[in-house]
Amino acid sequence: MKNTGTDKFLSVLFYILCACFAIACLYPFLLVVASSLTDEVALMKDGYRLFPQHVSFAAYKAIFSSSTIPDAYLVTIFVTVVGTALSLLVTSMAAYALSGRRLYYAGGIAMFFYFTMLFSGGMVSNYILVTRYLHLSNTIWVYILPALLSPWNMFLMRNFFNDIPKELFESVKIEGAGEFRILRSIVLPLSLPALATIGLFYALGYWSSWMPAMLYIDDTKLFSLQYIIMQIIRNVDMAQSIAVQGAQSTATLAPAYTVRLATAVVTVGPIIFLYPFLQRYFVGGLKVGAIKG
Repeated sequence: MKNTGTDKFLSVLFYILCACFAIACLYPFLLVVASSLTDEVALMKDGYRLFPQHVSFAAYKAIFSSSTIPDAYLVTIFVTVVGTALSLLVTSMAAYALSGRRLYYAGGIAMFFYFTMLFSGGMVSNYILVTRYLHLSNTIWVYILPALLSPWNMFLMRNFFNDIPKELFESVKIEGAGEFRILRSIVLPLSLPALATIGLFYALGYWSSWMPAMLYIDDTKLFSLQYIIMQIIRNVDMAQSIAVQGAQSTATLAPAYTVRLATAVVTVGPIIFLYPFLQRYFVGGLKVGAIKG
């Protein structure tokens, strides 16, 4: 079937609209990067510009001057990678058990998961559980184990498992495969789009985690990157407020505004590169064509 002139015009129009939308999404991030490289005084005087006239790395020097930044990066990378892998394993196993009527009283058990989405025990009960009973204080596992399973992600995974044709499971069971073999060899390979999506949710959650460091960690070597960045911002804001009260000139002020922008680049930048590796799994389900006839 040949493309008519109208089809070509619509295709070009759609490409232009997609390009404009991509530029609109990318422009704010580029503006943040450019502004983080701007001198503090020039930023306050001239405002935000995509091409800074006075380039300065003072904000990044203020961030990376802390000796704990390398350790914080390693801690955050470990928590993100290991936590995401363990969360996907636990979530997929729980979702598989509650899908397809494999488990007796699956509806009642699912209600317990759903109940935790509506009500929480609160910060005090969580603190007592983590410190007195789980003994996770000052350990790297305090970032991972309390956030190991998200009921929302588990229900998403369960719904995806329910969409897999039942005939596929029946044919595999006839061959003598057990439940773990079915999950490992059939369900998970067909669920790569769901695993990629939920894995991205878990990775973003672990990468952005800072509350456990504030509540349960005293060892500076176990601080997460987000918590270190938050401390740096507080110190810079405090130094600037003291300088303002002392009536110092704007040239000697601490780079408070550019530090905030630089922290956005430092913390958000690395996780952005995760998306291109998962993009091909978001397009469609790989289970199409799994059953013939």
